Amino acid sequence: MDLRFLLSCIFVSIIAYFIGNFATSYIVSMRSAKIDIRQHGSGNAGATNVLRVLGVKAAAITFIGDALKGVIAVLIGGYLAGSYGAVLAAFFVIIGHNWPVLLKFKGGKGVATTIGSMLAINPLVVMIALTVGIVILITTKYVSLASITGMVIFPILMIVLKQPIEYNVFSVVVAVIAI
Repeated sequence: MDLRFLLSCIFVSIIAYFIGNFATSYIVSMRSAKIDIRQHGSGNAGATNVLRVLGVKAAAITFIGDALKGVIAVLIGGYLAGSYGAVLAAFFVIIGHNWPVLLKFKGGKGVATTIGSMLAINPLVVMIALTVGIVILITTKYVSLASITGMVIFPILMIVLKQPIEYNVFSVVVAVIAI
């Protein structure tokens, strides 16, 4: 491993972490209702809590913003350091979302950010896991059950579809973190 690649990976990790710190739910809740979403509902700074507290429109904006963080970070990571950079970016953007230094380490669960990250890595896996998650959500009305099921399916699909080892390891790690 050369020094330039190592420095690129470190740079990607730092940038991705701070992209993850962009707190969509906090911004949406402050702008739309003048509240800190972490002080309401479950106290979680994610799209599901925004849905419970502020409704569908605010939750959709939050979900899209959180997913875009993942997409942007992975694209930057992939551009700067290839597949390892993409995986590092995906991991650190999720860590930045879940434990943002700018919000005193009180963030979300990382589901939307994981979806965005994976969308940039493997859109097919995301489409399959999202479809299953949506079916579960519609039939049970439990967002958490849909999210957990999608997260369980995610690494299974990566392995079944014979993705590179770095993507398989990433999928298992983030599934465990989210669950």
